[in-house]
Amino acid sequence: MSAFNCIGNGVVFCLLVSAASLSLLQVVNAYEPNWKSLDSRPLPGWYDDAKLGIFVHWGVFSVPSYSSEWFWWNWKGLPTPAVVEFMLQNYPPDFTYADFGKQFTAEFFEGGEWANMFQKSGAKYVVFVSKHHEGYTNWPSKYSFNWNSMALGPNRDIVGELMNATRSKTDLKFGLYHSMFEWFHPLYLADKKSGFKSQDFVNQKTLPELYEIVETYKPEVVWSDGDWEAPDVYWKSKEFLAWLYTNSSVKDTVVVNDRWGSNISCHHGGVYTCGDRFNPGVLQKHKWENAMTIDKYSWGFRRNARLSDYLTIEGLLQTFVITISCGGNMLMNVGPPKHGHIVPIYEERLSQMGSWLKVNGEGVYGSRPWTSQNETVTEGVWYTKKTDASGTSVYAFVFNWPDTDTLRLDLPQVSSATKVSLLGYPTLLSYQTRSPKGLSISIPFISINKMPCQWLWVFKITAVEN
Repeated sequence: MSAFNCIGNGVVFCLLVSAASLSLLQVVNAYEPNWKSLDSRPLPGWYDDAKLGIFVHWGVFSVPSYSSEWFWWNWKGLPTPAVVEFMLQNYPPDFTYADFGKQFTAEFFEGGEWANMFQKSGAKYVVFVSKHHEGYTNWPSKYSFNWNSMALGPNRDIVGELMNATRSKTDLKFGLYHSMFEWFHPLYLADKKSGFKSQDFVNQKTLPELYEIVETYKPEVVWSDGDWEAPDVYWKSKEFLAWLYTNSSVKDTVVVNDRWGSNISCHHGGVYTCGDRFNPGVLQKHKWENAMTIDKYSWGFRRNARLSDYLTIEGLLQTFVITISCGGNMLMNVGPPKHGHIVPIYEERLSQMGSWLKVNGEGVYGSRPWTSQNETVTEGVWYTKKTDASGTSVYAFVFNWPDTDTLRLDLPQVSSATKVSLLGYPTLLSYQTRSPKGLSISIPFISINKMPCQWLWVFKITAVEN
């Protein structure tokens, strides 16, 4: 059992109680366990520059690989007819969800292979599901006993292997997703029955696991989920974050999201997610993230998914551009099957994303939202900007190659120093200014085999005055 309790004003005293130790920590100039203090923490700079991360949902739910990662709940929690029928048709009557655990074999899982694939996608960070709502931990947790990847299934520390490969073979930031609740854990159900007046599950399971993964794996993203049934007071979220920001080994670099209680999402925390696949299409005042899936319908692997269920690369890129244009990052999910070899459809999308970013990354990494997010006169044009000592450059992301020899943009106000180029194309482009602002760019004829990329082209406009 482990818990943190922090009190103080400017000077915070944290009491850590664990099965192995009892220590008193005095921290000067600490973040306090209240949202005013916690929300004052600056977002680590690496995150806003990164723009793209890879999400990975992998667990016991990858064994049935039917319906979604919510398979257990859809079977025994709030049964859905298709899942119930699937079990009746394919498994004996006495089969339990725990029996899937030993079939989570991971025989083809190679952390280095995953890490290299994620690096080639052009992503800058990865967030791996350490534990989903089923409660199975992908590391040998002291608080999950026989329901973890070392004791049952692969007999491996999956989190540790992926962490080591990511940090030794790539420059990706390594992060971990963690579900605060578990659908069927007896302690959680007892706390829920009490109206969340008791906190046995939090004290004996949620918080000890969070401290354990931070202290063991030092993630640079702690992505919380499963918080929505109870408020932050029940989860002791503020106390955990005060420790994370003040006294953990990743206190200066770690990024967290906003899922820390039923009353918190989209209001407090680090990066706002607000909901799955959140993509508002307008500029947001607070840094946010679009956590989304290549499979339109599931975060976990589905054996019966159809080709049409997966987003095309054009769809992915358009989602990505709209996200970054409006100030967000995109966290793009892949769901490996139980054996751990990422299937070709995901590999292809990751490779395609990487090839596009090799050409167009200048308009992505380190960019910021421009004054306007999308063009008013030409449909399917979205903007980012970069500013340095020479002025402001605007990047126009064009979803469809112009069907005439002119691309009309009405929003950029050019100057006498303005130059226009197509990222990946070797020569500058000519243009005509418009009144009172805007420009018409002359589109060169480019043979198909010499196009800088296959999808979604980026025009750079320098020395913009607005």
